[in-house]
Amino acid sequence: MKKLNKARTDYLSWDEYFMSIAKLSSMRSKDPSTQVGACIVSNDNRILSIGYNGAPNGFSDVNFPWSREGDMLNTKYAYVCHAEMNAILNYRGSRHELEHAKIYVDLFPCNECAKLIIQAGIKEVIYLSDSFKDKDGVLRETDAVKASKRMFNECGVTFHEINLSTSKVVIDLQKRV
Repeated sequence: MKKLNKARTDYLSWDEYFMSIAKLSSMRSKDPSTQVGACIVSNDNRILSIGYNGAPNGFSDVNFPWSREGDMLNTKYAYVCHAEMNAILNYRGSRHELEHAKIYVDLFPCNECAKLIIQAGIKEVIYLSDSFKDKDGVLRETDAVKASKRMFNECGVTFHEINLSTSKVVIDLQKRV
């Protein structure tokens, strides 16, 4: 009697897979304090685009102000392109394909990125965290996140935090198959 092979059962779920791609993309960011990645996915689980936060094209990373504190023109906040923005701008297909897509991000989108997500037609946001730690180490939801949630609710964009409590993905790039 021949023994049948069985498929693996310890493979990544779609959510784990796409969030891992977003996290891997975030590792391209040169931001010393906050690395964020994004992965846009179609309804049939095909990757449409990815992005990470960083300096605009043509703005030298060496001359880029990466500071979080100080006057606005000498901090990253006046200049940085967020991961969601880059993922949307990196997309090279038709706008129709973005409609009803999902976006995976490690940090909940700010209000500016929420506007881009809504305008692109993306209908679902899956995220790892929606809070920042303040100076006391307490997690706080920012006004930008509150505004994003308000816009998403008003515009029919669903959002939820991904549950990866039992999942830890480790990728060894040196391991050979």
